[in-house]
Amino acid sequence: MSYTVGDGIVAVALAAGVVGYVYVTHQSRRKRLEIIHQERLAAMEKGIPLPELPLEPARNPHAPDPNVIPILGMVLLSLSVGAMIALTQILPAPLQGFWIAPLPLVFLGVGLLAFHFLKRDVSR
Repeated sequence: MSYTVGDGIVAVALAAGVVGYVYVTHQSRRKRLEIIHQERLAAMEKGIPLPELPLEPARNPHAPDPNVIPILGMVLLSLSVGAMIALTQILPAPLQGFWIAPLPLVFLGVGLLAFHFLKRDVSR
């Protein structure tokens, strides 16, 4: 398998993107710590006591969205059934057996929908 120049450019661009993201996050964290340090030095010179601050801000975890599982199940089910229909129409006669290729995604979508409806509250 031979690679083209475009493939190399894509790989270099992805690597540069990852390195750039890591660099920007490191710089922002360093800048924030530098500002906190300068504020503390100024407060110490004036004799003002400061409370201890965490180095990393606390993350506020939010509750998972209950609509994600059924939406994902419907998307997987509809896309895979559509792909199966398209494959039956497009493929030539010797390759008609490949229409079942998206079948695992059909089962995954049906499973996610079944999980959602079996898991929900019976009291509602």
